[in-house]
Formats: sequence, C-alpha cells, structure tokens
Amino acid sequence: MTPVGGDLQDRVLGGWYGRIAGNMLGKPVEQGEYWTRARIDAYLRRTAALPLTDYLPEPADEADARALRPEWQSCVRGRIHGSCRDDDVDYAVLGLHLLETHGFAFTTEEVGELWLLRLPYLQTFTAERAAYRNLANGLKPPLTATYDNPYQEWIGALIRADVFGWTCPGDPHRAAFLARRDAVLSHTGNGVYGAMWAAALVAAAFTAPGARAALDTALTVIPASSRLSRTVRRAVSLHEAGLSREEALATLDEETAGLGWIHTVPNAAVISAGLLYGDGDFTRTLALTVRGGLDTDSNGATAGSVAGVLCGAAAIPARWKDPLEDRVRSAVFGFDGVRISELAARTVELAEE
Repeated sequence: MTPVGGDLQDRVLGGWYGRIAGNMLGKPVEQGEYWTRARIDAYLRRTAALPLTDYLPEPADEADARALRPEWQSCVRGRIHGSCRDDDVDYAVLGLHLLETHGFAFTTEEVGELWLLRLPYLQTFTAERAAYRNLANGLKPPLTATYDNPYQEWIGALIRADVFGWTCPGDPHRAAFLARRDAVLSHTGNGVYGAMWAAALVAAAFTAPGARAALDTALTVIPASSRLSRTVRRAVSLHEAGLSREEALATLDEETAGLGWIHTVPNAAVISAGLLYGDGDFTRTLALTVRGGLDTDSNGATAGSVAGVLCGAAAIPARWKDPLEDRVRSAVFGFDGVRISELAARTVELAEE
C-alpha cells in the first residue's frame, strides 16, 4: 500500500517533528519512580499550565527545579533552541544511517557494528548498554541480548523502531520484520514485540483513518497471547467501554504492577491511552501521553511520531515546531546539528525505494 493523497513528504516530516517534540515535552519529568501522574499534574497546576498545550513551563520554585532532570533548562518553553540530545532521537538517526548504509537487507550483526562505530558507549542505557558491552567483548547476536542483561523486556528496542515505520509507509508487517531484526541485538520477548508493535503502528498511521485503526493493525504483527498484546487490547477495550482516561490508566497500572517504569508493557499501555484519548488531536495526544507518566520522553516520542504521521507536519501547531529551529543535537558521530528537514528528506528517499 502507498500513502493516501501523495503527501508522503509531509507525513514523514510530521513523524520526525512529532517524535522530537514529544521527546522534548517529556524529558524534564523522565523519572517514573518520582514523577507520577499526580506529581506531573501538580507541577502543571503550580505553573498554571493545565490544560497542557505547549512545552512544559519553567519550574515555579527551587524544589521543582531540583526534582526535574537537569536537561530541563533546554527543554522548557522559552528556552528551547533546537532539540536537546537524547537517545530517543539518537536511535532514529542511527536507524536512518543503518538503512542508508546497509539497505533493507541489513543484518543484526551490522546493527551492532554500527553501534560500535557511531554511538558512544556512555550514551547507551539499560539493555543497549549491556548489548554494547557484549559486542565489545566479542559476543554475537543473539547472545548479545541474553548474556548478563536483566533489561531484555525494557523499552529500549521500542524507541528504536520508528524509522522502520517511516520507511515502510502502509506496510506494517514489513516494518515489524525490520524492527525485529534490529531489536534482537539487545532484547527478547515483549522487548522485541514492543519494537515490532511500534514500527507497525507508525507504518499503519500512513494509511489508517485514525489512531484506533492504527492500533488495531499494529496488534496483528505480534502474538495475541503475549502480555504486550493483551495489555494494548485492554487499553482499547477500556476506552471503548467509556471509562475516563484516569480510570483507564488506574486499571492498567493495577494490571501491570511490578513490571517497573521502564518496562515495555506498561509504557505501551500509556502510549495506547494517549493515542486513544488524544482523539486525533496532535497537541492533546502529546499532552495526555506525557501526563500518563512512566518513561515520559520515550512515550511522548512514540505517540508524537504516530500523531505526526497521522496529521502531517503542516497540521502540527507552530508552537511545537518553531522552537526546534529545524535542528537536532545528536550523539551519533557525524550527525550533530543535522536539520530535521534533511533527516525527513533522506527518510522519504528510502521509503520511495
């Protein structure tokens, strides 16, 4: 399938803008153990920012400033001059470089080689850092994912998946196949399924009439018996039953208790709820997803990517795009300062193959 309306360039650019803006929105409160939904909303009330319609405001006092991540000074409204560096954007850049370098027939081993060549070790975290260490010690996939790696089902592979969706518009199964090949370098089980689901979700957004349809399609690429699939279906059913967002998230919290705030499954629930209750509105989707807590910058990035593809860059309000100044900070060697528009154009070239 090809995207309806011949607006591929605008939709891909929307995906890049959505990912970066969502990441920037969630970055200051990216600490799920502290920044619960209640604390995030209390912060927004103290700063007169509810309903949330823009980047986070500056903290109201020193206590809030200390609680935010140190990157807040380049991520809050009025202080943003281009995107700040973050792994949620680094992996999208690196994925683009992977496809440009090795094509769609890339191997998992080639993903690992590119990490060692282009990605600084100290800019990797959890499962990616474990896999990187294993690569440096001479291990090969799939051992890189399983040896001394307690993070195999965490969210890292999911955040790497968007580029496979952007380059496979309207073809969620192909996108999921590519994402799986990338994900098994560092993840297993629901960690791999999360990458496949996210890639398919982004790819489906090019042709789906809305977020619900994209979510339904994305579920077809992962095992129905997996905990990830069951949790996403549960989020959909709670929304369909008419529960409020708060009631739905409280229910999902109870049903995923104990997995931790960086695990793929509870974060996929927050992403799904953000997309469903965002109801097609870009700003509302970003705001509700980040206010959902857990891994806020990763969730905002994925939901923003899907929402951006659904609406296209031209429809994203200027308050999200203009502060980014068409510029990306990146730890990927050779890409720091690259223009967002250039990344999108290069992505379109691959998609048109």
